[in-house]
Amino acid sequence: MRRTSRKKRSTLTNRAIAASAALILGGGGLVAVNVYASAGEGPSGSPPTRTQNAGRQLSTIDCPEAVNGLPEVPDPARGEVDRELAAMDTQITDAYRQFADRKEQLARDPGLAENAVLGPLRGKRAASLDRIGIAIGRVAERPEGLESLAGCSLRADDDQGQDPGQGQNAGQGQDPGDQDPGQGEDPGQGRGGNGPEAADFVDIRSVRPDADRPRKRRGASRGSFTTDCGRNENGKFNPDNVIVAPGVSNGAHHMHDYVGNQANDAFASDDDLAAGATTCRNQGDRSTYYWPVLRLQNGQDEDDVDADGGGRDQNTGEIQTPSRVTLKFVGSPVGRVTAMPRFLRIITGDAKAFTNGDANANASWSCTGFEDRQVKDKYPICPEGSQVVRTFAFQNCWDGRNTDSANHRTHVAFAQGDGRCPNGFRAVPQLVQRIVYDVPPGPGFAVDSFPEQLHKPITDHGDFINVFDERLMRNMVRCINDGRRCR
Repeated sequence: MRRTSRKKRSTLTNRAIAASAALILGGGGLVAVNVYASAGEGPSGSPPTRTQNAGRQLSTIDCPEAVNGLPEVPDPARGEVDRELAAMDTQITDAYRQFADRKEQLARDPGLAENAVLGPLRGKRAASLDRIGIAIGRVAERPEGLESLAGCSLRADDDQGQDPGQGQNAGQGQDPGDQDPGQGEDPGQGRGGNGPEAADFVDIRSVRPDADRPRKRRGASRGSFTTDCGRNENGKFNPDNVIVAPGVSNGAHHMHDYVGNQANDAFASDDDLAAGATTCRNQGDRSTYYWPVLRLQNGQDEDDVDADGGGRDQNTGEIQTPSRVTLKFVGSPVGRVTAMPRFLRIITGDAKAFTNGDANANASWSCTGFEDRQVKDKYPICPEGSQVVRTFAFQNCWDGRNTDSANHRTHVAFAQGDGRCPNGFRAVPQLVQRIVYDVPPGPGFAVDSFPEQLHKPITDHGDFINVFDERLMRNMVRCINDGRRCR
């Protein structure tokens, strides 16, 4: 039986004005001008792997991801810097609204986009970057070259018209655009007008199996620890992100599902989280686990249709409650693990991978019964009787010092190809999050996203804050290192 969301969403909040957004000129016939590869690189400095192709219909605004171009931000400046970064997202949203309101006029006069929207957007970004430089300069050496991060441009949707059978791991699948989506909506636009599109889907049966798994060596920590925190049956949602944008309402610009800690919003301190109620069966786990909601593109309005994070940020459709959520912590293939520090924050994946490039992307999509076939940049079309599966394997190495970092990434890392942590890092229990949905077959669903990310599946991501009490964390580590399976 299909599981749909309840219409009563008691914890939906009407947050402040939306952020980072898209230029969608659907059907306007504009051709790409001044399109360039995003300067928003990952912390490793690797360039985006997506190719920009001129001559395609413009679909989004591409701005450098400013946080990736900043030096280490001193703690006294962190709050002001985070607020300015969130303000820069809001500036892009405002620009998107201008494009959406004037798309027919812009289709006739591409120069208007530069003069009326992109130019003012760059000016606002330059002012925010200047304030970031001042904030850092009060307590450390002011960084140089921040103005280079102000530039924004128009770009084409790289995936438009692409045969989904040619996507990553896509095999020789059929074109799901030939299928009836069964949702009463054009899968190429979605009700919000900015995706997903048919090329974002692939029939899972056409994907080649890839059963490679890391080989565990002698001395590996082979145990696991599973915590049961429910499926968000109580409907806790908000568009905040206390990790990326603390103290900023609607800092995520899309709606999150929350399980575990119930005190999580933009303003939650560590003390608030420590004292918060939890949906976890073991009350020693007050951790917070959250991810973008998945919606049916079925024309049905949710309670957030006029709210920030929902319809005001181009996220529309019926929110789906997962049919299953599994939160499992596993060990290292080469040795023992050590305890995570309390309040360790981990983000896996990249909510802006469509414009940033896929250096930090970590989405993984499949179907029950086909989980030896994983796709990264496509949503799976599952056969009748099979359910959609989202999987996140979080970073499993910690730098031994910090619970967070300025870009929220460099304090944790993935193990190297041989299973060992990078130099200076130590292995910690790895969170593997599996979320299952019972949705109708066909290309009729999508995850919430920043508007300019066009609901692309590669933008999927997960967030975790460790609020295990010390005793339960010790039990977890002992269980994993002893090779036991514990719940």
